[in-house]
Amino acid sequence: MTESPEEHAARFSEMAAEYDDSQTPEYRACADLVIEHAAPEPDDVVLDLGAGTGAIGLALAERAERVVLRDVSEGMLEQARAKVADRGLENVAVGAGSFREPNYDGPADVVVSNFALHHLSDAEKREAIAVMAGYEPDRIVLGDVMFFESPDPEEPFYSPEVDDPATVGTLTEAFTDVGHAVVAVERVQDQVGVLVTHRIGEGDVVPGAE
Repeated sequence: MTESPEEHAARFSEMAAEYDDSQTPEYRACADLVIEHAAPEPDDVVLDLGAGTGAIGLALAERAERVVLRDVSEGMLEQARAKVADRGLENVAVGAGSFREPNYDGPADVVVSNFALHHLSDAEKREAIAVMAGYEPDRIVLGDVMFFESPDPEEPFYSPEVDDPATVGTLTEAFTDVGHAVVAVERVQDQVGVLVTHRIGEGDVVPGAE
């Protein structure tokens, strides 16, 4: 991580009230794809890590049995709690937690994350992905800043001083190493995409895998 967890949380708390209105078309396209691919069943539990103001998790709450939102920024969590209250949702749990320490010990059939993992170093991403896989979800859906090609140094989509995106290959390898096959890759633009994984069990036929 290019800044400390405390600095990261404070920075996002400061922007929390305006966060939803400040998002780029690429972010919104990515969020829509994460929601589409998450596709929880009515009895599924969804864990949303780096949940922010709840854009992904709350959209899935109408389809899932339960949704758990975790983020390191109290300001972002306050926004999420306000949305939960406004919508009268009773199947959403909001609380503090990080990728490596989600502070959640229940089940998770689907794990999602959007535009959050790129704040970690590649080594930290691997740790976070191992934590996700540790819940033994059927699938993980990651939307994020990621490199499909070498980024244009003159027009980076990300902020190099606080962001540390990985290549699609690096992320795919990290998921493979924890027993998840990447079964779909959605390219939003050269530096933004969505990866969908499926947990591989003994004798499994992985959907979408060639």
